[in-house]
Amino acid sequence: MKKAVVFLLILLAAIVVLAGCGKSEVVIASLDDAKNARIGVMTGSTGEAITIARFPEAKVKSFDDIMDAVAAMKSGQLDAIVTAFPAALQVSKKNQELGLLSEPLDYEDTAIAVKKGNDELLAALNRIISELKSDGTLESMNQRWFKPDLTPYEEMDITLPKAGKPLKVGVSATREPFSFVDKDGRVTGHDGELSRLIGAKLQRPVEFLNMKFLALIPALQSGKVDLIVTGMTATDERRKFVDFTEPYYANAQVMLVRKSAGSMPASSPGPAAEQQMEVNQGRRQDSKLASVADLKDKRIGVLVGSAHDTYATKNYPDATILQYKSPADVALAVKTGKVDAALFDADPLREIMRQDDSLGLLGDSLFTFFVGVGFDKDNQVLRDQFNRFLALIKQNGVYEDMVRRWMEQRDTRMPVIENTQANGMLVVGTSDAGLPFTAVKDNRLVGFDIELCERFAASVGKEVKFANMDFGSLIAAVSTGKVDMISSSIYVTEERKKQIDFSDPYYEMGTRVFALKKNIAAFDVSRKAKGRSMPLLTRIVNSFYSNIIQENRYLLIWDGLKTTVVISIFATLFGTLLGSLVCFLRMSKRTLLNLPARVYINILRGMPVLVLLMLIFYVVFASVDINPVLVAIIAFGMNFAAYVSEIFRSGIEGIDKGQTEAGIAMGFTKFKTFVYIVLPQTVHRILPVFKGEFISLVKMTSIVGYIAVQDLTKASDIIRSRTFDAFFPLVMVAILYFLIAWILMLSLEYLERMTDPKYKRLKEGKA
Repeated sequence: MKKAVVFLLILLAAIVVLAGCGKSEVVIASLDDAKNARIGVMTGSTGEAITIARFPEAKVKSFDDIMDAVAAMKSGQLDAIVTAFPAALQVSKKNQELGLLSEPLDYEDTAIAVKKGNDELLAALNRIISELKSDGTLESMNQRWFKPDLTPYEEMDITLPKAGKPLKVGVSATREPFSFVDKDGRVTGHDGELSRLIGAKLQRPVEFLNMKFLALIPALQSGKVDLIVTGMTATDERRKFVDFTEPYYANAQVMLVRKSAGSMPASSPGPAAEQQMEVNQGRRQDSKLASVADLKDKRIGVLVGSAHDTYATKNYPDATILQYKSPADVALAVKTGKVDAALFDADPLREIMRQDDSLGLLGDSLFTFFVGVGFDKDNQVLRDQFNRFLALIKQNGVYEDMVRRWMEQRDTRMPVIENTQANGMLVVGTSDAGLPFTAVKDNRLVGFDIELCERFAASVGKEVKFANMDFGSLIAAVSTGKVDMISSSIYVTEERKKQIDFSDPYYEMGTRVFALKKNIAAFDVSRKAKGRSMPLLTRIVNSFYSNIIQENRYLLIWDGLKTTVVISIFATLFGTLLGSLVCFLRMSKRTLLNLPARVYINILRGMPVLVLLMLIFYVVFASVDINPVLVAIIAFGMNFAAYVSEIFRSGIEGIDKGQTEAGIAMGFTKFKTFVYIVLPQTVHRILPVFKGEFISLVKMTSIVGYIAVQDLTKASDIIRSRTFDAFFPLVMVAILYFLIAWILMLSLEYLERMTDPKYKRLKEGKA
């Protein structure tokens, strides 16, 4: 038995050694060796800028967290990591196979960031830093926190006042030993201790706000934090946005590399290395997703026009990015295997995953952004009013109550808000992206954003009217004046700032990757849950209840059905009349009349109806307060007219000219000849083709959601965004469209029979 165990151990060691020998690694002994290497850097750090400038031919990859870069380096995806010395030192202590190059890339000053204009706090901080330098406190902290061994940290015992205005400190507590979260969930580290020392000297309690590094400066600018203490370098670029204190630590950017083979025992790869080998072996055995890095060549679903779309396109150039117009479509694409994974907002994603247990999260948050309300650049007055309102509700506790109810307690009940409605109307563009921000419940919009807008409207005494549209149409709607403001958990990005103005941020949200659990390595779905399969009839009944009965969702279907029928009928009538006029002009022998008709027909038939719809709504009627349903009738009617005019022309020209001549010879005028002889025969001839165009028009109305019209398709999207049922709402709407087309087609067939001479003679004979 012992011999067998020894043999197996020897065999395992041989396999590990052979695997290690077969792996090609770049050995970096100096900075010159890294000019063509794959180098990992921290997103938004000075090390990122230094690396790009110092190694222009290297392949630089950005990471939000140092440990993500370390994992990538261990798995062979990176050759080196550039980061601040304390972080690199800590990594090398816990990963014996990694070491630091002796030559730093650059030196830098680490300082505390303060909001511009806060000169009083800046002066107080400089005074405190000077005192801590003079009495040797900072030097003592450096020795205790930045030590080369793994002995436990020694944190100073600091007594903070419990009363008074809290000093809000922004940190990114993932950078041990600068700042990190200990086992008790407490922010600690060199900068955690420094923050508490500052709080004690200012006689203020300290409140830490732990967030992504990229979000720190926006948080400081918006007043969410009072200062940033998290190993931040005082660069010239950052000084444009914030003020910095005197340096409290002389830092350096260093390169973390693999140790040379001669410096490591070949027979002892270490626990971390063995674990990584097991992960790599598992990846070879199956194609499951182990981290977000595995998305590099996969199919990724995103919401069109979202920050996720931009991020995925930039960070996964070799992946296939598939865009969808609603969150429900994104979730459906993941569930049906159309995409391998998708990106979405973290808070609404919790609701999606609560509804569907087959979905799981992959990795940590990709990035965070502040959320704001959008305004037209010419509407600064309304924007300033909203900012004052937002500051007020944050001060009086209303905002905290909203966050607690919608974000933490997941309460979906809308409060009663008193509103005098004496100062006109406020039109708000939104998109039902899902709870807790915006959703439709009991046939009305609910959510954090909806309550926020209703409270703002009440504060200015205006009646609020919501325009629920596709997310990709929101910015166009507010920039063209179709709505006064937009609110739908919209990320405040530099690209969007070029088109519209944003309010002060009112929430910070991350973006996560989700996929089917069976496709994620971290989930064990090899054993199916017992009793999970239900009879077909039971599933149909459950789907009917959740999609139709629950929350009175049948009212959404009914409203959408009425809207679709109204648009279809009136667009057909308008298009038929307009088409008759165009046909008359087209058949004229005068160029002055004939040419415009030809141009109209060619342009309208060559233009997608969606483009026509958007142009009429956002350009032609940009400054006109017009009902979107009327715009849809006009757009579809104009498109319909271009086709039916040619149908009319071909039908008229198909009637033998001898019949017209015979009518005139019998004493009829040209007009009477056309009405009594030519027209009845033309109608009978063109009705079969006319029916086909009419059915196409009915189906084309499904795009009116782009201009905030709630038709059948939009109703289906709203229901799917709440139930996340992949098929029932779509099948139901498809049946309803069929019924609409079938009933209206029966009406046209009745008209066709009434114009058929044979049918008339047969009917008269029976009478």
